[in-house]
Amino acid sequence: MAELAVTVNGRDHLLTCGDGQEARLRRLVQFVDARVAQFVGEVGQVGEARLLLLAALVIADELADANDALQAERQRNRAAEDTAADSLVGLAERIAAIAARLETA
Repeated sequence: MAELAVTVNGRDHLLTCGDGQEARLRRLVQFVDARVAQFVGEVGQVGEARLLLLAALVIADELADANDALQAERQRNRAAEDTAADSLVGLAERIAAIAARLETA
């Protein structure tokens, strides 16, 4: 396990992560810190716990929206795949009918 010193809202924190995950964790911490800074700009220093909660809720909301969009896209893809499969079945039936006519001719 790797230890990583990070700063959120001007406060230092020591975190652990899997070896090789340090860069990813730094990016995530920077993302959270940016959200916290956004709220500090909007509502001021209302306490670290409240700021982190606000940031977590906004990030969770964005994640939920992204998941909803992904699910909708998957449903559209499944519908498109079903339509394509139906078209291929229809095409195969037409080809089989043409082949049957050619065999009897």
